[in-house]
Amino acid sequence: MQTKIDKRRFGPWALITGASSGIGREFARQIAGSGLNVVLAARREALLQETAAHCSETFGVGTRGIAADLSKDGYMRDLIAATNDLDIGLVISNAGTANPGAFLDQNHDELIRLLHLNAQSHLNIAYHFGQRLMQRRRGGLLLCGAMGAQVGIPYMANESGAKSFVQSFGEALHAEWAPHGVYVSVLVVGPTRTAIIEKFGLDPAAMPMKPMPVEHCVTEGLKALSKNRPAHLPGRMNRIMNALIPASVSRKMMGAMLGKPLAKKQAALRTRDREAGAL
Repeated sequence: MQTKIDKRRFGPWALITGASSGIGREFARQIAGSGLNVVLAARREALLQETAAHCSETFGVGTRGIAADLSKDGYMRDLIAATNDLDIGLVISNAGTANPGAFLDQNHDELIRLLHLNAQSHLNIAYHFGQRLMQRRRGGLLLCGAMGAQVGIPYMANESGAKSFVQSFGEALHAEWAPHGVYVSVLVVGPTRTAIIEKFGLDPAAMPMKPMPVEHCVTEGLKALSKNRPAHLPGRMNRIMNALIPASVSRKMMGAMLGKPLAKKQAALRTRDREAGAL
């Protein structure tokens, strides 16, 4: 399953952030499969170079890799320097992560770092590369949001607030930029089979919405951008449940789903501390 995108509209180069694994890596693969050259940005350089080599060897496209941490100062300088000589026609702003936990139990500096990564980095990328897309009067920007963000996700209050900004921001840019020939879409990412599921301590088989393959998620995202939809939630069942379940019920379900593994983790830590104190 793969969506072929228009090389004339979105080429010759695409920039993909968070490209070393999961959804970002799959974006790189599918975009390279459409014949676009790819600039890949991510924090983990070894995985980044593996993705670049795969795209180059499999699809014969040009690649550049940028080791950049979008939660720290200086990443825009690096992205700009690495792309100034390229005609970037497509930007996939995908970088982001989550650290589930009760809001007041988390470190304040870490909350600010995640807010910068999950929200402000999308703004910075859109501001710089949006100006270049406007000058071309064609091309596209796809921002990765999150299902449930706009209703609030317990134990991910910071992350869901950031992703809610991304969705509102992206839909506003969609309306602003469409008359200038620039497409903007928000991919509202639902449960997807990536490493984040394990990080959350979730069992995919027990989740109320089964995680979809990354190929499916990315294919629908690129198709939505090609049609210039303001936002798209991949997965028919996700769309049905999102439409039918009230926000209050959705929050309760997500809180219960995330709260159980967090409670188990806290219990394990207390047991470890007791055993350590007994030694």
